[in-house]
Amino acid sequence: MLLEDRIAQIVPTLTPAQIQFALRFASGPKRVFAPNEKLLDVGDRNTIVWLVVEGSIVASRRDGLGREGFFATGGPGQFSGEVSDLAGHASLAMVCAGSEGCTAYPFDLPHLRALLISSADIGEVMMRAFILRRAALLEGDSVGSVILGEAGSPDTVRLRGLLTRNSYPHSLIDADGPEGKALVERLGVLPADLPILICPNGMVMRRPSDAEAGVGLGIVPEIKPETVYDVIVVGAGPAGLAAAVYAASEGLTVLVLDSRSFGGQAGASSRIENYLGFPTGISGQALTARAFLQAQKFGAQFAVPVSVMELDCSQPPLHRVALNNGISIYGRTIVIASGARYRRPEIENLDRFEGTGVSYWATPIEATLCEGRDIVLVGGGNSAGQASVYLSAHARKVYLAVRSPGLDASMSRYLIDRIKATPNIELRVSTAVTGLSGDADGTLTGVDMTSRETGDSQHVDVQHLFLFIGADPNTRWLDQRIALDDKGFVKTGSDLKFPLQTSSPGVFTIGDVRYGSIKRVAASVGEGAAVVAQIHAYLASLQA
Repeated sequence: MLLEDRIAQIVPTLTPAQIQFALRFASGPKRVFAPNEKLLDVGDRNTIVWLVVEGSIVASRRDGLGREGFFATGGPGQFSGEVSDLAGHASLAMVCAGSEGCTAYPFDLPHLRALLISSADIGEVMMRAFILRRAALLEGDSVGSVILGEAGSPDTVRLRGLLTRNSYPHSLIDADGPEGKALVERLGVLPADLPILICPNGMVMRRPSDAEAGVGLGIVPEIKPETVYDVIVVGAGPAGLAAAVYAASEGLTVLVLDSRSFGGQAGASSRIENYLGFPTGISGQALTARAFLQAQKFGAQFAVPVSVMELDCSQPPLHRVALNNGISIYGRTIVIASGARYRRPEIENLDRFEGTGVSYWATPIEATLCEGRDIVLVGGGNSAGQASVYLSAHARKVYLAVRSPGLDASMSRYLIDRIKATPNIELRVSTAVTGLSGDADGTLTGVDMTSRETGDSQHVDVQHLFLFIGADPNTRWLDQRIALDDKGFVKTGSDLKFPLQTSSPGVFTIGDVRYGSIKRVAASVGEGAAVVAQIHAYLASLQA
């Protein structure tokens, strides 16, 4: 169903009974706004959601270049707000009173969350509207940030990936095109400054890091130093998201940290078809975005992208977490859900092509870059199978290289059958990538594939190599008191009362980073739910 066919859900009207119930949760008295008076502007933080009882409001969108567009109007029984307001992020919209003015009641974030939780009916209506409004913003023009840069440059791809994975609206202006050249001249920037990120409030950032971009766009919350949380979850993949949902819904104060985006590796999956309850499959982005919003509905706070530099467990019962912005915070309990880092094969000059011709995930950005071209994809697991099928719809030909003699031992049957049925996927078994060639500017031009059985090597002309060869546990930031196995996975289970607890009391681990875990989304979600029960028991033992 198209978004324009869902206007009644994007701009729903509460019934008189629902309005009366909702007003019990208003954070202040009603306010009367003059005609065309501004209620909120693009870039405002910790904004108010307004419930209109008289007159009307008009919502508009605006991007970093000041280009504006109409979004929607709302009358009595209708309300402002979208996902940014639920998260406390900078607003992407401007809301003004209509030509006749309006009367509306305010709902700040705590009162809004209380309303969403207290009434299932109102909560469903408002949450659906927030989600669909964000979807409309993602599909629309003149909204969010503007990236000015060379379309295929590593930093441009990185920034686009950051915003896409965090469901943040943005547009790209190619610096090599006529519009891009004119904008470069108008801004007075140098080629070394590219890519440029132009935030919705007009702020210009030159080649920002992920962390700098997050702060500039207003998607990173203010974290006060020395704050103590009941639960600090490190990692916003399926396991961390599940822990956040269950812990926050049970009244614990929760902070979730992730260095890139919500969703983890699962969030980059083009389609997950073996997750319970979705017989037709669901994209990793859609599945994890729902969990991300669900956790925020219950009050979990997210700091993304923010990296954890160190975990210090030397002074229990509080555990210190040092962040890359120089701030330290404390958790009564810590949940390690940091997953794994993509494994890099030992190929000479691999780093020269990373970010341009070599990728470790397959999102629509990468799919666009390899449109109509031949590609090589390495890996024999489910993620490799999903990526090869997804990219086959865009690439002219996909060489799927696996080191093993076949796929049966490592890939689900439905994916094997789909690969066999896809004519432009060529499976190369017992094959390894042994060499890369390219231009001085980092553009990949060819890949050498060598048979492990015969030693014969073949050179194929490709500009994109995708690596899905597994991952190593992301545990470099952990306190040395936490026991790891010989491969770096976190050990658990020494305490039968808390089977997901590590060797450091009050520190738990779940998901792919845990030794012996099942590498499936459903298993990670299950561990995220299970760990909250153990956290409750642990906190109760401290009080006792």
